[in-house]
Amino acid sequence: MLRNQNPVKEQFSLSGYLFKPRRIFRVRMVRWFIVLYLTMTPERNDRLSSVLNKRQPDLTVVLENVFDPHNISAVMRTCDAVGIQDIYILNTKIPPHKKWGAKSSSSAAKWLSIHQFTDAAACFSELRKHFKKIYTTHLSTDAVGLHELNLTEPVALVFGNEHSGVSEEIIAMADGNFIIPQVGIIRSLNISVACAVSLYEAFRQKTNAGHYNSVKLEGNKLRTLRDEWGFLPHPPAASP
Repeated sequence: MLRNQNPVKEQFSLSGYLFKPRRIFRVRMVRWFIVLYLTMTPERNDRLSSVLNKRQPDLTVVLENVFDPHNISAVMRTCDAVGIQDIYILNTKIPPHKKWGAKSSSSAAKWLSIHQFTDAAACFSELRKHFKKIYTTHLSTDAVGLHELNLTEPVALVFGNEHSGVSEEIIAMADGNFIIPQVGIIRSLNISVACAVSLYEAFRQKTNAGHYNSVKLEGNKLRTLRDEWGFLPHPPAASP
């Protein structure tokens, strides 16, 4: 609980840049912002810019009622690795998650935009705004192999609960089902492994299609992420 709720309204400058915090409830928050600014070296700035330039807003993962936070964190780590920015977590049968497995994610969660839903219809309504196809991992007679999917188009991949998989409700709402080819006796993969295999197939297809050669994030989304990641402010344009 915040004890000192007196907002700091004063503006201050740092290295010629004017900061105008509207409502910062603790002086320590201002100090944290200054430390973040000072630690954002040009080299780190360039590295984060390179990461943002390869983010793929047309690819995402949906986790339905995945119970183990370590599994979720492992998925987050893979998402970050292949350039996914947004991840959707749908919990209709379990409480919303409040934390992730830090060791599994290696702090990947702080670099991702995590959207949590408790209503399937609301989740899919949001997904339909951004993605052309939604596929679930489900063994059925009409399921196609992972490598048959076109993962270069805007697509969301849904992975289900550790024990029961994707629910019938979500299967009915999706555009199709896919399976990961296997030739062993136990034809089942841990959810984080199944997700990693699927996303790296997407990575392969998108790499071959040149998707990582051009910047896809733009507009307000890009500006918001730059602010959240603590980028160095752009210097003001020179007067003519």
